[in-house]
Parts: sequence; C-alpha cells; structure tokens
Amino acid sequence: MSTDQLSTTFAALADPTRRAILARLAEREATVNELAEPFDLKLPTVSKHLKVLQRAGLVKQSRQAQWRHCSLETAPLKEVAAWVERYCRIWEERFGQLDAYLTDLQAKEKADGVDE
Repeated sequence: MSTDQLSTTFAALADPTRRAILARLAEREATVNELAEPFDLKLPTVSKHLKVLQRAGLVKQSRQAQWRHCSLETAPLKEVAAWVERYCRIWEERFGQLDAYLTDLQAKEKADGVDE
C-alpha cells in the first residue's frame, strides 16, 4: 500500500461516524438509508461520509433500481493491520528487552543484598 493510500485510509478511519458505518457494514450489506438510520445526520451528510470511505477503498456501492447498496471492502483494513503489526513487533521486542534488563537488574540487587 502506498503512503498516500495509507494516509487516505487512516484519514477515513479517523472519524467516529465513518468507523460506526464500517462496523455496521462488517455485519452485513446495507442501503444508504439503513446506514443513516442510527445517526442524527441528514442523508447528504451520510453520503459524504460514504464518499470518503469509497475513496479510501473501504466501501463499495452497487445500485439496484433506486437503492444503493453498500458493502465493506477489507483489503485496505488488512493493509493497515499489516502496517501496524510491524510496529507492534518492534515494541514487543523492545518490551522483552526491557523486561530482561529489569529481571537482570533485580537479580543483581538481590545478589548484592540490596532490598527492594
């Protein structure tokens, strides 16, 4: 995933309304009207949120008669998870090193007769 695409995805995920829309779409496909129901927002505002999610590649819309059905696209979320996972591994390694250092330090203090 390019840095620009990653930035676009993170920007789309930064809004709680858009995250809530994605959570609903994770359960099942929905129409724009169904997605708008739980929010105190006008339909054009929900449509703007959906456009941001579409630009990020997180939502796909299809048209059936006058209804627009929305579905979740998981590929960008998998890319974000992979990007975050790299940093999780680094921090886990660093915490492991810190834990080993503290364990070694405590052992030395006990050997030197220093009480905690």
